[in-house]
Amino acid sequence: MGIELYTKEFTQRDGIWYSDKKTEIFYPDEGNEGCYQLEQGSFWFRHRNDCIVELVKQYRPNGLFFDVGGGNGYVAKALEEAGIETVLIEPGEKGCLNAKKRHLKNIICATIEDTGFKKESMPAIGMFDVLEHMKDDIAVLNTMHDYLVKDGLIFISVPAYRILWSKEDELAGHFNRYTTGSLSDKLKGAGFEVLFATYMFSVLPVPIFFLRTISSKLGMDNNKEGMVDKFSNHHKKNIPAMNKIWAWELNRIKKNKTIPFGGSCLVVAKKVLKPRNT
Repeated sequence: MGIELYTKEFTQRDGIWYSDKKTEIFYPDEGNEGCYQLEQGSFWFRHRNDCIVELVKQYRPNGLFFDVGGGNGYVAKALEEAGIETVLIEPGEKGCLNAKKRHLKNIICATIEDTGFKKESMPAIGMFDVLEHMKDDIAVLNTMHDYLVKDGLIFISVPAYRILWSKEDELAGHFNRYTTGSLSDKLKGAGFEVLFATYMFSVLPVPIFFLRTISSKLGMDNNKEGMVDKFSNHHKKNIPAMNKIWAWELNRIKKNKTIPFGGSCLVVAKKVLKPRNT
């Protein structure tokens, strides 16, 4: 089933499909542009991509993969290059234009609700560092459940541990941090069966706690521009010893083994037909 079956009511301009509906979103274009400047040279985005691609390959969906809220298409492009036909659904036009620069094939500029897709029509959905931006995450998971086909798959990554909350979470527009357990419970409540749940970035919680959380509690680093520069510098660092740790984590995921702790959670779950929490 190709993207053409999903986009009959859309308008295509310059390789991007646009919905006639336009729901207001609260994630600024500057957020996508900031990430675009970081992604290509960032150890964090690179390792997250490696882990996501490996997990999607293991639980390969039977049909199109929809990267919902996928920003600049960094994950979608990696999935496409791994042979997984992927559709980016991103409401921010700047993100879609950046995805086009990456030569992503399938780009839809819309929220999932504005696509007008039929319920129970999507084989697989990815939400990679999206759910934490949603005030009512349960409602969002219920919506994803509605759009997935029977036995459809959802892949999610989110930041880990509420104890690591800092000023940077507030600046990023986060509402929550999770554990694999808390995210799994919310998925089960929304009608999903969790197939695999792990942490990533096993060495990051301690430096995040001391460099971000503690400084935030002490009222330090309250200057937004200063924090953005520091965030950018952290992402560009490439410490050779860390590469061995990232390789170890990726090998664990390849063997379908979990990582017991880390700065992010990565989960795959399957839609099941049972009552959901609302």
